[in-house]
Amino acid sequence: MRLKPEETELRGYWLDLGSSVVPDSNWERIDALTNGYLEPVVTGADGTCKLYRDPADGRFWELSRVAPQMKDGGPPLLSAIGAPEAALKYQLDLE
Repeated sequence: MRLKPEETELRGYWLDLGSSVVPDSNWERIDALTNGYLEPVVTGADGTCKLYRDPADGRFWELSRVAPQMKDGGPPLLSAIGAPEAALKYQLDLE
């Protein structure tokens, strides 16, 4: 379940099964990573993005939603974000 060093983005999608729509395996993996593996750092001021840290390599990961106009924000997007960008966007002192 850990993130591989070469991974920089995980994007969840809806799967249309005809009679229902369900999250795909990437969505389920994102949920598992953010609920039990990645360390939460901070939630953005607008509440739509969350910043996490990978305990294995220290990389920062940002969780956002690809359709903010939807009730639940739509499918998740988990993207690697550099420390300088994270510090600026989330107003963190990372020194």
